[in-house]
Amino acid sequence: MVPSSWQMIIEGIYTFVQGLILEQIGEKGRPYFPLVFCLFTFLLCCNLIGMIPYTFTVTSHFIVTVSLSTALFIGVTLVGFQTHGLHFLSLLLPKGVPMVLAPFLVVIELISYTSRALSLGLRLGANMLAGHTLVKIIAGFAWSMLPLGGLLTIGAAAPLVVVFLLTGLELAIAGIQAYVFSMLFCIYMNDSIHLH
Repeated sequence: MVPSSWQMIIEGIYTFVQGLILEQIGEKGRPYFPLVFCLFTFLLCCNLIGMIPYTFTVTSHFIVTVSLSTALFIGVTLVGFQTHGLHFLSLLLPKGVPMVLAPFLVVIELISYTSRALSLGLRLGANMLAGHTLVKIIAGFAWSMLPLGGLLTIGAAAPLVVVFLLTGLELAIAGIQAYVFSMLFCIYMNDSIHLH
């Protein structure tokens, strides 16, 4: 039986996410496949829906992306404590560090670890906001040049070509940003499951 194109797309995403989990986390990451699959498809759909004219790009708003990344960060931390107990705190002190440097490194590692929640969400929000803003500005410029007539109508073709090229680039970025967010989540989950 030949699968439909929709089934092929879903199976491709399924295989892609499964490979991402096995590559970043390993066999212990299999229980988290539904979460990563839903995360990737949610972000991909939100990013692509935002490319449709007169729609709302959910992932270009920091409250959405930072809330999502903070919730995932809390989940990763809980998984770390559930898996390792209080030994999970050893993540804050790398092996082989002289005890004189331990107080400084623990503070630095704690800041580094907690900043993951903010950086993951800000990265996605900023990239989606910047790309969509650029496309809308250039599209508005091209649209305002069209009614001028004469030689300026020919000049309006250049911004229109740029808009089409940027739209193609934004479609690629929509997929790349969903991939990067999911991959970083898998890396953080790997740190939580396997420690050092």
